[in-house]
Amino acid sequence: LRPACLPAVERALARLGVAAVYTSGRVDLPHLQVTGVAVEPLASVDAAPPAAQSAIAAPTLVLATTDTDPGAVASARAAGAQVLTLPAADPRSSTATVAALRASGPRAVIALGAEFGTAADVSRRIQTAADAPQVIGGGSVMFPGRRFVSLYGVPGDPALGVLGQQSLPASIARVKALAAQYSPLSPVPVIPAFEIIASVASAAPGADDQYSTMLPVAQLLPWVEAANRAGLYVTLDLQPGRTDFLTQAKAYQQLLRLPDVGLALDPEWRLKPNQVHLVQIGSVGADEVNRVQDWLAGVVREYHLPQKVLVLHQFTQDMLVDRSAIDTSHNELALVVHTDGHGTPPVKIGTWNKIRAGLSPRIWLGWKNFYTEDSPTFTPAQTMALTPAPVFVSYQ
Repeated sequence: LRPACLPAVERALARLGVAAVYTSGRVDLPHLQVTGVAVEPLASVDAAPPAAQSAIAAPTLVLATTDTDPGAVASARAAGAQVLTLPAADPRSSTATVAALRASGPRAVIALGAEFGTAADVSRRIQTAADAPQVIGGGSVMFPGRRFVSLYGVPGDPALGVLGQQSLPASIARVKALAAQYSPLSPVPVIPAFEIIASVASAAPGADDQYSTMLPVAQLLPWVEAANRAGLYVTLDLQPGRTDFLTQAKAYQQLLRLPDVGLALDPEWRLKPNQVHLVQIGSVGADEVNRVQDWLAGVVREYHLPQKVLVLHQFTQDMLVDRSAIDTSHNELALVVHTDGHGTPPVKIGTWNKIRAGLSPRIWLGWKNFYTEDSPTFTPAQTMALTPAPVFVSYQ
């Protein structure tokens, strides 16, 4: 070690809080001056204290992204570490990372770059990647590593969307064929999905005066389980009428505890007192969205689940009140604002541009194609030509 390099080494040791430096072989640091750090030459690594031997022997996994400094990556490899390059700065985002973290034996993990977040963030995400179930398509984080193509509607009710126009097995086959049309156009895997309307907006107030009919969990469970077994992700859509989203979401906790089930909030059907459907367009405030997020993120933590999709439907700016105040800090959730406008291509593109304007970079974008209300319906190629390409495409 050249004397000119010693100050940099000393600063690095002080920054890392190193208590002792062990040298072996030809490594000699006689002039190292760091307060509180002992330099102890060893005849061999075997002569080090047991704790030091364990640290020396432990394999190291280094996490990087495509933007990581190449010099840092080269140094890690030269030191004998296993380096994994991730699609995003998140240990949960790669199936390869999840497999490496679950490999047997002690493993020190180093994340290169501030974009990975704080030490607490990295530690929590590593724990999830190591222990939580993987979501359909691999990994424990949703995007950007996959794209969903979904059928929307109510099982058994053809009037409320294409999902209900055929039997359960036929619905699975239909959405798989639809997703296959997107696969050649997508740089990431395309996952077929169902978006099931779990609570249906109603014209009549009902016994509870809420203008919303909640389908029983027992009715939805066979569809959810069969879809998951077939490799489909499922999102439960809520149309709550005069009640609130959190109250209805809690009623479906049994389903939301499953690793491949997400949630969608449909503000068009969230009424204020004295409003009725199809007379007024509903809306929801950021405070109510954030209460749902707090609860759903808690479900993910409590049941040690992979990240969940939370979809927010929107086709007018007024539907999501104070959208900029929506909390984007819940790492347990992947937020998607889903553009629901229908009509001619210029009208749909106009809606898309309005909805994505000013959107937080921490929120992903979705898109809906209508078979009967669009004129004409966008092709998969036209849908994927949107900027940015939507990560959640649904059909109604």
